[in-house]
Amino acid sequence: MPDLTQLALYLAATLLLAVTPGPGIFYVAARSLAGGRAEGVASSLGTGLGGMVHVLAGSLGVSALVLASAELFTAMKLAGAAYLVWIGLRTLRSARRNATAGPEGDAAAPPAGPRRAFRDGVLVEALNPKTAAFFLAFVPQFLDPARGQVALQFLALGTVSVALNTLADIGVACAAGGLREGAAARPALIRRLRGASGAAMVALGLGLALARRPAP
Repeated sequence: MPDLTQLALYLAATLLLAVTPGPGIFYVAARSLAGGRAEGVASSLGTGLGGMVHVLAGSLGVSALVLASAELFTAMKLAGAAYLVWIGLRTLRSARRNATAGPEGDAAAPPAGPRRAFRDGVLVEALNPKTAAFFLAFVPQFLDPARGQVALQFLALGTVSVALNTLADIGVACAAGGLREGAAARPALIRRLRGASGAAMVALGLGLALARRPAP
């Protein structure tokens, strides 16, 4: 592990990045507004596990191989983008079904549920090559080769980053879920929130599809 000074700098930088609004936070917020607090927290835990996939792959050198190959990078980002767009369109269809079901429409098409949200979170994050690029660009700055076991250092620091990101995402999920619960007595507002959430996830997917491979 790095010395205490480097470790303190790493924790400060990681915490700042964790609370800075980005695609991950927007995704969790969208899931929370669409399906409630439980679905948002499940999404946060799912993206955390998906992030750990990249940490493990980075420590083993697999992520570097993916980023070095234009074909692998493109295939991975398009798969992730397609999955995000599909989730968004599914949410939009749910909102439209509710709109045609009348005042009680929200009950006609219930949220996806925590289990599905967790699975979606894992896949969305694991299929995002931008996450792999982040870990490979950020974590090595704080590694100390002189201490040996560089792969274990990468794994430990990456795990800390994922943990802080997940905690920040859970906070966002709770806040956004609270907003949705506050609108529980207004089905029309929930339909609009669900529709906006679906549109946001589609936009995130399109943004991922347009992402460029980092320069070697």
